Amino acid sequence: MKILVLSYFYQPDLSPGSFRTTALIAALRARLPVGAHVDVVTTLPHRYSTFSSDAPEVEASEDIEIRRVQLPSHNRGMVGESKAFFHFAKGVLTYTRSRQYNLVVATSGRLMTAALGALVARQQNAKLYLDIRDIFVDNMKYVLPFGLALFAQPIFSLLERWTITRANKVNLVSRGFQAYFEIRYPKQQFSYFPNGIDDEFVDLAKSSKASVRSDRRLTVLYAGNMGEGQGLHAIIPILAKRMSTRLVFKLIGDGSRKHALQVALAQEGVDNVELLHPVKRSQLIQAYQNADILFMQLNDYDSFKTVVPSKLFEYAAMGKPIWAGVAGYPAEFIRAEISNAAVFHPCDVEGAEAVFSHLTIVDEKREGFVKKFARVSIMREMADDIMSLGKDLA
Repeated sequence: MKILVLSYFYQPDLSPGSFRTTALIAALRARLPVGAHVDVVTTLPHRYSTFSSDAPEVEASEDIEIRRVQLPSHNRGMVGESKAFFHFAKGVLTYTRSRQYNLVVATSGRLMTAALGALVARQQNAKLYLDIRDIFVDNMKYVLPFGLALFAQPIFSLLERWTITRANKVNLVSRGFQAYFEIRYPKQQFSYFPNGIDDEFVDLAKSSKASVRSDRRLTVLYAGNMGEGQGLHAIIPILAKRMSTRLVFKLIGDGSRKHALQVALAQEGVDNVELLHPVKRSQLIQAYQNADILFMQLNDYDSFKTVVPSKLFEYAAMGKPIWAGVAGYPAEFIRAEISNAAVFHPCDVEGAEAVFSHLTIVDEKREGFVKKFARVSIMREMADDIMSLGKDLA
C-alpha cells in the first residue's frame, strides 16, 4: 500500500495544520501494514516572516518520505498567497507524476489543498480521504472585497462540490460544520475528529499544581495569529486602556492585521500591551506558565460561529483561566467542556469587561478535558478511520 499525504503546513512550522498533520503521520506509521509506505508532501516553514526554523527539503526512512516544497517569498495578501499555493501545487503534481498511490489523504484549511488532493486522487485512480478544517466558501465574503467575493463564491462553491463529492470519506474538524456540509452533501460519509492537546501540553497538565495568584497587576496572554479572523485590533486597544490599572497584555504572534493593531494601540495611547514575535513551542509554554489569564477571540463573523480553534485546546490544558470572545458553537463548546472560562461576544469591550469578574484567578487541572481531547488518542482513531479505506488495498 502506498499512501500520499498532502498538507500545506508541517512541523517545524508554527500552525494548527502543522501540529495536526505531524501527529496524524505518527499515528498512521504505527498502523502501516508490512511493506506499506507513506509520502508526505508539504512546504518548508513559511507561515510567519518573523519566525524561521530550518528543516530539510527531504527526510526519508524505510516507511516514509517527507518532501518540503520551497515557496517563493511573498506577502500575506491574496495575490501572494495564491502564487505561493500554485507553486506548492506544481511541486505536488511534479512529485506525484512518476509515483503511484492507492490512497490520498489531504488536510485542508482553505479548500485548495483538499481540491489538489482530489485532483491527484483522480489522476491516480486512488481512494481519497479529506480532513476539512474550515468552511472556506462561507468565509470568502469576509476576507475578499464585496465585488470579488460576489464573482468568486459561485466558482469556489462548484470547486467545493467537486472536491467533497470526489472523496470516499470526509472528516470535519468541528461539529459546528455539520449542518453546512451534511445538508449540501447528504450522500457523503462524514466523521468528526477534532483538534486536540499535544503531548507536551498533556504532560504539563498532569504535572501542574493548582496555585492562587497574587493581587499584583495580572498578565493576560494571547498567542496566535493576528489577522482579520481574530479581530484583535478591534478590541485589545480599548479593552487594555479601560483595564490598565488591573491588567498587562502580552500578545505573541504575527499576521495581516498586526500593523492595524499597532496603529490602534498608538492612537489610544495604550502602554500596558506588549507585542512579541512568534516563538518556538518551548518558549511559548514558558509564556503560558508565566501568564495569569489566557485570552482568545474569533472575529464577529458568522463563519467563525462553527469552528473550535485549535489554540483553545492547549489553552485549556494549561489550567489557566480563559477569557474568550466567541459566539455560536465555540461558545457552546467552552461552556460545556471548559471550567473557569468567561465567554463574551466578539469585539464587545463592555461585555468582555463585564464577564471578567466571572474568572477565578487560579491555576487548576482540567483532567477530564485533557483525557477526552488528548491529540494522540484522537489521531489514533482518525488513523484507524483512514486505514479502513485501505483495508482492501494491496
